[in-house]
Amino acid sequence: MTSPTLKARPRADGLVETDLPLQLAFMAPRLQGDFHPEGRLEVSLWGCGRMATVQLEPWTGPFVHAPNRIIGTEAGLHVAQSAPVLALTGAKIRRAAPARRCAWWGSLTKPQKVERKGALRRVTTPWGVTLIEERSDGIVIAVGASEEEAQRGLLLSVEAIVAECAAHVARCDILPTAPALLRSMAVQSAHAALSSIRHAEDGSFLGLAAGQAYSAPTRTYYRDGYWTLQALLTLDLPAVRAQIDLLATGIQPDGEAPSGVILTGPAQGLEWEKFRTTNKVYKEEHLRPTDWWSDHFDSPLFFILTIGDYLRRTGETEVLARHWQRVAAIYRRYRAYDMAGNGLPQKPRHDRDWADNVYRHGYVSYNIGLWIGALDVIAEFGGTQDRALAEEARTVAVKARAAVDEALLTEKGWYADYGIKGDFVEDHLTLDSLTLARFDAIPAEKARSLLGHVQQVLETRNNQSQPYGDWGVMCAWPPFKRPADTRAKSAFAYRYHNGSDWPYLSGLYAEQRLRFGLADWSYPLTRWWQTSLENGWIGSVEYFSPPFGRGSLLQGWTGMHAAAILAYRERVEKEMA
Repeated sequence: MTSPTLKARPRADGLVETDLPLQLAFMAPRLQGDFHPEGRLEVSLWGCGRMATVQLEPWTGPFVHAPNRIIGTEAGLHVAQSAPVLALTGAKIRRAAPARRCAWWGSLTKPQKVERKGALRRVTTPWGVTLIEERSDGIVIAVGASEEEAQRGLLLSVEAIVAECAAHVARCDILPTAPALLRSMAVQSAHAALSSIRHAEDGSFLGLAAGQAYSAPTRTYYRDGYWTLQALLTLDLPAVRAQIDLLATGIQPDGEAPSGVILTGPAQGLEWEKFRTTNKVYKEEHLRPTDWWSDHFDSPLFFILTIGDYLRRTGETEVLARHWQRVAAIYRRYRAYDMAGNGLPQKPRHDRDWADNVYRHGYVSYNIGLWIGALDVIAEFGGTQDRALAEEARTVAVKARAAVDEALLTEKGWYADYGIKGDFVEDHLTLDSLTLARFDAIPAEKARSLLGHVQQVLETRNNQSQPYGDWGVMCAWPPFKRPADTRAKSAFAYRYHNGSDWPYLSGLYAEQRLRFGLADWSYPLTRWWQTSLENGWIGSVEYFSPPFGRGSLLQGWTGMHAAAILAYRERVEKEMA
């Protein structure tokens, strides 16, 4: 998969240069899409879906990539922030066409004719409009759920759009004194987090996007959002507060929550409901109109953890008061999963947590870490709402911590992925077991020991038993030993949850090495990015592995690297030279 030379080169200014016409995924508060310098631009709108495809004259390189921007030898693309509009400079349009569906599951519409009036093209779909205006200094492409929204975008000059884009690039440059590889990674990681903040047509907050490819149906996730907002706790606190209120709408009275909350606009919403209610599989998995994959085991815990992180940063207890009944319901729900009375909930055998291609059951290290972290939030802040419940949570946390080793510690010295001793235990090492360290579910000395095992087993540079050399940090190794516990992509060794590098988890790992004062934090912080540059992947990738390539681009929770840098900036700056 990798090559001895980089297809893309990090520059000292934090940008990325390439001689090849590589794909740029872009994402702003409303507008998003993909640009291929060979001559294709695809634009979509948050809440609406695919809008239009614009064919351009091919661009020539070399190309310089930045967040939401690409500049070639003669042409450039710049995405605004204040409105769903972009500017093309030095470019020539061949043709434009409306999207036939809002998403792959949407109804196929009849082709609509592109209207032309002088320098203006109007590209219409039943769910929105794209306006393309050729000006003396460039081409402006504005998109809207309505004519009014698109027209607001056209009010911006090319100069203003270019300036807004440049300001966003500068905002993402969170480590300007770093060497090229680290600086450019930090820029892309901060961009992944900041660009996840999405807006509705009226400008109000409309969720944190999991990634550019996770927008149809438009939705926001509990887990993806949690790891994404770790950087936003420093970069954009109002977005974190708004995300809490939005996610609260998905919590059911019994404490259950879906993987994500659906936020579609009217037209896309109607199409999604038509698909959801007529497709047997989707109807069984998405039980309510606003549910994206109902009843996920980790989602309610992330809701509590998000509140806790926000309270520790701001002290604004009103947020907890507003959602206390939901927090209490979640607590009671997980107490009911404590089958052994040891304070640890047991997960039913299903594929509904972040490892959604794996049927994990029993004690799951990843979920146990989240649970103990949630107990600490209730114990620390819940006394103002219900003193008795807060004290109960504190007692349960003590009991749970005392039971972790008995339930999960293996003879190899690390914590098992999942299972119940005496029944079945998947005892391979997983990167997501680091939630035990992050939320202090295990003592500090055992956390350091766990991080040592991760370094020796999951860092591919140190694991000579995996056949692909040095390419990143595996999420699990060795592969799952019981094939019946995996499905779809994870059924293949080194693919997806079965050993790929998930950069968000590499960011968690780097964060914990920094937190515990361990050396070699730069490997998990940058190796995924080096692999991306070697392969010509511009931006924050979802996951990758040598035999299977990459997942989607511009993944929000890859902002975990920016979060680690922001939390431990002084040490990073001191040691990065």
